[in-house]
Amino acid sequence: MAVPTIDVEVCIGCGSCVDACPLGALEIQDGVATVPEPDVCVECGTCAGVCPIAAITV
Repeated sequence: MAVPTIDVEVCIGCGSCVDACPLGALEIQDGVATVPEPDVCVECGTCAGVCPIAAITV
């Protein structure tokens, strides 16, 4: 299963994706979004849809 890919060079760590994820698969670590629980992700794409700078692809 694929998980969201986060471009850490672009991510501004705003937390929009973390707040939007219905399953809590993302979190902010060291100022950027991460997917510490990849098995929780169901590839719904919500995080990518709310990212204001398109730093996430699913």
